[in-house]
Amino acid sequence: MDRRQLLAATLALAAAAPARAQAFPNKPIRLIVPFPPGGGTDFIARTVSMRLAESTGWTVVADNKAGAGGTIGVAEAAKAEASGHTLVLGQLDNLGVAPLLYKSLPYQPQRDLQPVINVADFPIILLTSTASPYRTLADVVAAAREPGRITFASAGNGTVSHLVGELFQLRAGAKMQHIPYKGSAPALVDVVSGQVTVLSSSIPSALSQVQAGKLRPLAVSSARRSPILPDVPTIAESGVKDFDVNVWYAVFAPAGVPAPVVAQLNAALHKMLQMPELRTAIEAQGGEVRPGTPQALGERLAADIAQWREVIAAAKIQLE
Repeated sequence: MDRRQLLAATLALAAAAPARAQAFPNKPIRLIVPFPPGGGTDFIARTVSMRLAESTGWTVVADNKAGAGGTIGVAEAAKAEASGHTLVLGQLDNLGVAPLLYKSLPYQPQRDLQPVINVADFPIILLTSTASPYRTLADVVAAAREPGRITFASAGNGTVSHLVGELFQLRAGAKMQHIPYKGSAPALVDVVSGQVTVLSSSIPSALSQVQAGKLRPLAVSSARRSPILPDVPTIAESGVKDFDVNVWYAVFAPAGVPAPVVAQLNAALHKMLQMPELRTAIEAQGGEVRPGTPQALGERLAADIAQWREVIAAAKIQLE
């Protein structure tokens, strides 16, 4: 090799080095889980991280950063380096609702986060005690046209289960007294015992009580019936037209991640979400896998923020 050939080869290697250095991923991918271990968000995040590592050969680590209703973990993701190596499993509560209720939130999702892909949708379910005289949602609506007759429990003020109850009242012309609880567990106890008439809950939280025959499911909030409860009608089928609400779980990255990296992440996650064993695991919890494009996720977030802003204003919901 003469000197000109050696120089050309050296320059080619030098030009190739930055490309190799910029290959994605070049270190472990961290998926922030903004809730404690053992809950629904943790289950989905660990299932996704494990299956993504299996399908790509990447190192993917789920990292719980809990606190403040999921906002601490999301805030950490929003401030992370925009390389695509830090992601967060966000959801409707902390991305579509929390920014409308908390004035001092340390992030704005549409400004500080980049949508990557929707993972799964979970409907809210309305239930009553099996000892209740109300056998259908239409029965509840008829009774709830008389103020003070029907009470409904939720997992807390400002939660999606609360907001779904408020939206249902607005659309159905019903009047129910909201009884907020600190989580689903105490609310379940009081609805089973008949102290509160109706429960607005996630399916995983209430499923065991349904299967035990202690709670009667009335309707689900999604446009389609839940695969795990196929005999339970939707709210729309029960007479409240065009009702379609799901608690979604989706992967976001910090704003500013290069478009090719976002596209690579979306493609890898989309392929992984087609795995039958992953779909089965999600469906067993009452959800459905529904991947899409980053653009579709961004549009969905914007639409949800607009819808819940109207509901919060109409219901005059304020958090202290």
